[in-house]
Amino acid sequence: MDMQVWSDFLQQNWLVIVIALVVLFIVLNLVKTMVKWALVIIIVLALVVYSGISLEQINQVVTTVKDETVDTLKSEAMNVMMKEAKDAKYADHGDGTFTITTPNLEMKGTSGSDKVDVTFRGVSLGQWKINDTVKSFISESQSQAGGSNGK
Repeated sequence: MDMQVWSDFLQQNWLVIVIALVVLFIVLNLVKTMVKWALVIIIVLALVVYSGISLEQINQVVTTVKDETVDTLKSEAMNVMMKEAKDAKYADHGDGTFTITTPNLEMKGTSGSDKVDVTFRGVSLGQWKINDTVKSFISESQSQAGGSNGK
């Protein structure tokens, strides 16, 4: 979304936007039921359609923001993983599964699998392929366990 496009749109359509806002405020103040919110949604959708923004563009922006957020969280989780490796607690559940926990990270996996489930600060980051960094983290957490419940 280019700021110049928004600026041009606002300059060309300021009167329509002001009228829509006035109607919105009147609707919000006079109507006190669910009809109010239906009218608000209709007015907002009409503005969006009038502005030329398609639902596909909105979906693309939402997807881009989501992907960037997940990538940022994954990057931060990797950094925290290596910093907190010395505090990691490795638990072997005896059925081939294991859990590694640190103050900010939880990793669950199965021995012999090439993927682990990662949760960072309570937010699931999905399944990660086991790369060199993850292998190193698992190995260090196992050695921290002292071999008593590690492999």
